[in-house]
Amino acid sequence: MLYLSQHLKVGVIVAERNYFINGITELLILSFLKNHDAYVYEITKSIEEKSGGLLSISQNTIYTATYKLENEGKISEYSKLVGRKRTRIYYHIEDEGINYLEQLSNNYNNTINGVKTILDSLN
Repeated sequence: MLYLSQHLKVGVIVAERNYFINGITELLILSFLKNHDAYVYEITKSIEEKSGGLLSISQNTIYTATYKLENEGKISEYSKLVGRKRTRIYYHIEDEGINYLEQLSNNYNNTINGVKTILDSLN
C-alpha cells in the first residue's frame, strides 16, 4: 500500500510538471502567434534564440501543442507556397486563442509571483 501511495505521489508530481510545461509551451506559441503568423520550425528557433539558449523545445512538442490548440479552435493553419514547389504550414492565432493567451499569462504571472513571494519569505 505504501508503494502505491508513493508511486501515486510521484505520478501526480510528474502529471503536474507536464501540465506546467505544456502550459508554458502553449503560452510561448500563442505569444509568438499574437505578433505574427509562424511555422513550427520558426517558433522552435525563436524560442531558443529569444531565451538566449536557456529554453529549447523540440519541434515534436511544438507540433503536439499546435495540433491541440488547433483542435480547440484557438489557432488555425494555412499552407503557403515557399519557392516553386515547397509549401509551409503557417499557424494563425484566433480570437479564442487571444483570450486563452490572456488566461495563460495571468496564471503564469500569478504562479511565478507566488513562488517568488514564498522564496523571498524563506531567505
